[in-house]
Amino acid sequence: MLERRRIVLGVSGGIAAYKAIDVCRRLVDGGAHVVPVMTRGATRFVGEATFSALASERAHTSLFHDDDPIPHTRLGQTADAVVVAPATARVIGSYAAGISSDLLTATLLAVRAGAPVVLAPAMHTEMWEHPAVQENLATLARRGVTIVPPEEGRLAGGDIGRGRLAAPATIVEAVEAALGAGRDLSGLRVLVTAGGTREPIDPVRFVGNRSSGKQGHALAAEAAARGAKVTLVTTVDLPFPPHSDVIRVETAAEMEEAVNAAGASADVVVMAAAVADFRPAQVADRKLKKQAGVPEITLEPTPDILARLVARKRPGQTVVGFAAETDEVRKNAAAKLAAKGIDLIVANDVTAPGAGFEHDTNQVVIMDADGTEREVPLADKRAIARAVFDAVTQRRTKP
Repeated sequence: MLERRRIVLGVSGGIAAYKAIDVCRRLVDGGAHVVPVMTRGATRFVGEATFSALASERAHTSLFHDDDPIPHTRLGQTADAVVVAPATARVIGSYAAGISSDLLTATLLAVRAGAPVVLAPAMHTEMWEHPAVQENLATLARRGVTIVPPEEGRLAGGDIGRGRLAAPATIVEAVEAALGAGRDLSGLRVLVTAGGTREPIDPVRFVGNRSSGKQGHALAAEAAARGAKVTLVTTVDLPFPPHSDVIRVETAAEMEEAVNAAGASADVVVMAAAVADFRPAQVADRKLKKQAGVPEITLEPTPDILARLVARKRPGQTVVGFAAETDEVRKNAAAKLAAKGIDLIVANDVTAPGAGFEHDTNQVVIMDADGTEREVPLADKRAIARAVFDAVTQRRTKP
């Protein structure tokens, strides 16, 4: 997994910097081309000559004392993965906030799309438990960064508690896993739908739902990070993966048109959007006035985009549906899975605390047409996205 992979090893200024020597050696022994990037603080604990001797090329320590006029850009764009061990609270905070105060943080911000980043924090227990540090780590995790939690043990000054750098072998295993996850969708075309549709009543009002699109956008970001060519059909204005194709729509009819256009060539289709089931049969061309009394609005069904997609499904294509339920989640989801003829369905109870629409977190059960199930407890929506694509990959690789 590591052979011929170009890995930037970031080392920041903490007492655990000496353990990064072992991480470096293990990466090199695994066949990786290791490029050390050290902060000024790191050089106070371990000399740059040590990493220059053990790594695949000399250690880089400054934005301004390098043969390359823009070293951070070259390092970030050419890296297959970046691992920071140890990652101090300062580096974590700067990375989360997008502040490039030195070569390491500038390199982290310049990492190319799809290249995994692994952080192995190390600090005193009080710092590790500080709300600001935990919030910064949660932010980075939502963006797809792998966090290798510190261990409990002896710390600097004789203290004992959580904050000790994870074992070098554990860190290297996390890098290997991140590289593996980053390649399992390589070469595949993935179509993701996101957000809730709006069906107009008049030029001002609409029939809609509470979907924020956060889960769909998290799915698109995860697919891109794992090497897929992503097309995102969305109704919301949220960040989307770099280099993806984005189609903005509003109504169910517009979404169906976009899915028809992109779905034929997609290897994986994930229908995470909350498409309105009904729309007004007639749309007023002017705003309906209150003085005219309560209007009578006749509704008609919207197109069943998922069913029509499955009817055209080609061999080798994987289709994933979503079921937002308020009761009997498994029963209703299983019925939808069978009725639609899809491969996987992701079901959740939108009334559960912290789950469903508008939240940053979710909890789901992923059901496969072969009868297998995977329950994913409450987690941020990027973690849910990882679980969904793990299930997709598992299904696609079954004999």
